[in-house]
Parts: sequence; C-alpha cells; structure tokens
Amino acid sequence: MSLRKRQRSASSSRLAAFCSPPSPSPPPPSSASASSPDSLSFPNADLLLRLHHDPSSPDDADTKPGTDCDLYAAPGAFLDLHVSSASLLRSRYFATLLSDRWSPSPFAAAGGRLSLAVAAAPSCPRPFHAHVEVLRLLHTLDFAGAIRSPGDALDLLPVALQLLFDACVEACIRFLEAVPWSEEEEARVIDIAPLLPADEAADLLARVSPSPIAPGPSSAEGEAARSPSEAMLHGLIRSAIHGHPVHAATKAFVAMLLKDYPSRDCVRKVLDEAFLSRLETVKELMGKYASPDFRIAVGSDEREAIQKLNLQSVALNVKHLYWLIERMVDLRVADNAVTLWSDQAALATDLQKLLSDADMWRNMTPGLPMLVTRCTLRLANSVVTGETLVPRQVRMKLVSCWLPVLNVCRNIVQPMQLHKSTNCQELEEVFLQIISTLPVPEAQELLRQCLGFSTRNVDDCPHLGAAFKTWFRRAGRAPLGGDN
Repeated sequence: MSLRKRQRSASSSRLAAFCSPPSPSPPPPSSASASSPDSLSFPNADLLLRLHHDPSSPDDADTKPGTDCDLYAAPGAFLDLHVSSASLLRSRYFATLLSDRWSPSPFAAAGGRLSLAVAAAPSCPRPFHAHVEVLRLLHTLDFAGAIRSPGDALDLLPVALQLLFDACVEACIRFLEAVPWSEEEEARVIDIAPLLPADEAADLLARVSPSPIAPGPSSAEGEAARSPSEAMLHGLIRSAIHGHPVHAATKAFVAMLLKDYPSRDCVRKVLDEAFLSRLETVKELMGKYASPDFRIAVGSDEREAIQKLNLQSVALNVKHLYWLIERMVDLRVADNAVTLWSDQAALATDLQKLLSDADMWRNMTPGLPMLVTRCTLRLANSVVTGETLVPRQVRMKLVSCWLPVLNVCRNIVQPMQLHKSTNCQELEEVFLQIISTLPVPEAQELLRQCLGFSTRNVDDCPHLGAAFKTWFRRAGRAPLGGDN
C-alpha cells in the first residue's frame, strides 16, 4: 500500500466527530420507518444500501426539520438507496467490503443488503444529505456540478474521507484551496485539517499557517492537430470577431453554439487558440509603441499616424479578448487564459508606459485603460468565485503582474472623478480576495503593495481594512501540522 493510501486509511479512523463507522447490519424496524421517505435509486442499481442513524449518537427530540429535510435525526430513522455495485467500487471502503476476501461476505450475512451508520449532530435536520450526495458522486463523478461553494466541499469532505473516496477528497481539497472562505468556513477547515492527507493538503494548510510551502511541479499539454469540428468552431469564432455585418447577433449565436457543443475539451482548445492569437497581436502592437528604435527611425508626423493606428488596433483586439474571456469564463474553461494573463509582465510594463503618456492615449484611445481593466477584472473574478481553478502560483502572479497597471489606471481616473471608477473599485476588492487565498508570506508581500487602495476617509476602503485584519489573524495563529 502506498504512503498516501496508508495516510488516508489512518485518517478515516479519526472521523468520529464527523461520521460514524459503518455498521454490519441495519437496526431493526421501528416507528420511524413508517415516516421514512421513498427510497432513492441510481442508474444500473443492483444493491440495496441502507443509511441509518447511529444509535450511539446523541438524540435531539426538539429538532425540527426544514421544508426539504430528508429525515429527523432520531434513533431508528433510515433511508434506503438502490445503488450500483460497479459505482461503489470507486470507494476503497466499498471495494474492500464487496471483495471476495470475506467468508461469509458481509453482504450475504446482512440478508442481501449493505448498511451504513450515520452519526448526525443533535440539531441536524438533514442527517443523510451529505452521504446521499457522496453516493451520488460515486455514480456520476460530477464534482464541478456538486461542489459550487466552500460549504458544499466541507459537507462532502468528511464523508468522502470516511468512505475512502479518493477522487472526491481530492476534488474537495482542490476547490477549498482555490477559493476564498468566510471566517466560519475557515474554522471548519481548521477542524478537519488534521484528518487530511498531508501531501494533498499542503497548499490548503499554507493558507491558514505561516509555514512556507514549496511550489509543486507544473505540467504542459501538447498541442494536437485540429479536427474538422475544431476547424469549424475556430472559423466561427473568427467570423464573430472579425468584421461580420451584424456583430452583436453573430457573437450571440456563436456563443450559443460554443455553450451547446458537447465536447468541452474541443471548445477549450479553440478558445485557447483564439485567445492566444489576440493576445500575441496586442503584445506585438504594444511592443511597437514602446520600442525606442521605432521612435528614432520614423519622423514625428509619420510616427504619430502609425502610433494612432497601432493603438486603435490594440483597443479593438482588447475588445475581442474581452469577448473571448467572457465565453471562457461562462463555459468554465478559462484556466489557461488566467495562466497566460498572469504571465504578461512585458505587456503590463508597455501599458504603464502608454498610460504615463496622457496626451497620447487620451487623444487616440481614451477607453483603453478601462478595457484592459475589464479583462483583468473578469478573469480575476472568475478565480474568486471558483468558476476558474488555478494553482496558487498563478493567482499570485495574476495579482503581482496587473496590480501596477491597476494603480496607474486608478491614478488616471481619480483626478477626473470624485470617486474611484466602478471597475477599479471592483478590481481592488477582487485582488484582495485573491490575496486571501495565498499562503501567509506571499499575502504579506502583496498586501503591502495594496496600500494605494486607501483613501483619506478610511470608511471608503473597508475592503482594505478587512484584508489586513484577515492577514493578521492568520499570521498570529500557531502553525498547523499536517502529520497524520
């Protein structure tokens, strides 16, 4: 058995505070069975699995269920599920239970059904909900659909650990590591942290502990030749972007085709190619603007005309980038775009040079600063909401690369307006939320660069104050160990 599996097996024995160990046989029928809901059935079901309340857990007679409750958390309550044995084998617990190593088998000894005891908290109105959802994931593997908030991941994680459902444990940890938490959710993460496998949860623990974590290895995917479908989608995107007579209608229709196309990998590939193409065009045009050789070689009048044409092309291509970004975020395939956007230090430097020349961009492309800000905001916001999951190194680079551009944009807008622009204000808040997902040392470095978000009236920058309070709370906490 590998080290990781031994660690997880050891962790599963320490889950008494979250889930009870399974019982070899179900409790005898009681009056509660008369009020139990109809049994649930999954595709290709060939086994009956009974979830029943653990008699050893405390009972709460005063518990009142909500309108969507599964069952009262009362002794004797149970829920029958018709499940697929092939799907259960994805859990190492069930794979062991259903193996032929037992004589007689627990399945046969229990009268042809399996039983799993559930330890519900005294005030829990839905004692079986998390177990049903994990069993559903054993059948569907739809982690992206089931884990949409930190609360979802924290509900599923203890059950996945109990059942040794490795894929679900990894999906929950990956989601929790990538998105911000509330204080209550952070407390739940700290409670369950000792039960997590140390190697997989290293980045997760780094968020709530000052201990530095070494970066993990990165992987690169090879580029395959285009299939006919990819070529068609690529052509449709080009038509939507370049000069079609009815721009808005064409873009809306192509967006619908991309959303409905069955192969998400194919859509990801063509959108990544289009995004990279537009980005390279923007970088090339901005490089020409910033090049000292171009400024010397061309006369003043001719240079101004060429620069105007270049900057107008930059603005147009940034608009195309924004449309592509919206499609990628909506389809949850923006991870490569975020990674690329976070690695544009040269482009960010060229934009700062342009924005420092106020006469140039105000006369030629007055909307360019806000266009760039909107692109960064859309990508960064998708990271914060969990729509796009990227490693912490990418999140850190995204903020460190584009924070100087935000500072320049804010300094440009503020003299012309009494208050910060909406886009700048939103991007400040999103950057601070991303910083909250980073380990303590990296967050410390980036927060110091955010002091420019402050205003004369401290009540106008509550997001900055909250970010520093969160950092000081985490920095003052004793290190959390991941050794099981």
